[in-house]
Amino acid sequence: MSVLENFGDWKEFLSTRVQQATTAGMNSDTIQNVAFQIGGYLSEQVEPKNDQERLLKQLWDAGDEEQRRAIATVMVKLVSDGKRE
Repeated sequence: MSVLENFGDWKEFLSTRVQQATTAGMNSDTIQNVAFQIGGYLSEQVEPKNDQERLLKQLWDAGDEEQRRAIATVMVKLVSDGKRE
């Protein structure tokens, strides 16, 4: 099963990657920039697998670059603050 099929699994996967990037010395601006790039890739290349991903895609597609960067920043914050329920 792909981490994209369950939103909780996706958040756990993203959380682990953010922790690894932080441990490797990547600063928060770089992490957020990478999250923005990943968000763009997912929106363009990956079909949403659940309702949460469909909502995120709709928000991403409706937003301009500044709003998309905000979504990416909030997603990083969501998984960095331990809010993975």
